[in-house]
Amino acid sequence: MSRAGWARNRPERRRDRQSKREKRGKRGGFIDPNGYDAGKKIKGKKRHILVDTLGLLICAVIHPADIQDRDGGVLVLEALFDRFPLLRKLFADGGYQGPKFRNAAKRVRRRLKVEIVKRSAPGFKVLPKRWVVERTFAWFGRCRRLAKDFECSSRSALAFLRWASVRLMLRRLSNAE
Repeated sequence: MSRAGWARNRPERRRDRQSKREKRGKRGGFIDPNGYDAGKKIKGKKRHILVDTLGLLICAVIHPADIQDRDGGVLVLEALFDRFPLLRKLFADGGYQGPKFRNAAKRVRRRLKVEIVKRSAPGFKVLPKRWVVERTFAWFGRCRRLAKDFECSSRSALAFLRWASVRLMLRRLSNAE
């Protein structure tokens, strides 16, 4: 139908819907806040995970990137609280050192011993106990939804992280036979 056949008071259909979309924003209404970590130069969310010696996920926390690593470690320890009473030793990265993290570890579990694994030389060198977490992050990086920060909410990002860990565990169990 030509434009001449339309009524004069009826606007084009595209203009009606555009104003509603501008108010809502590009990514929807239910978005967790993103942060910016100036040290790592990342924007979005950070993942803090606690794994066992095999690299299987025990506990995970996802939060905005503007929270420091040692504060995120405290969140992981608080989420862990009484779920694993036999946990005695915890290996952590150099970003988790300091009295705040150590006091939180003592508050969560008195007998938990925290050992900070530090880098000894510049450049890449495989350090004992530290590569286990890095390997787990590499395994999660193979999952398409976890390769980048695609999720708008931290709850859905945590759910996909858990699904990826279930997938890893099932794959290990099925290949063990």
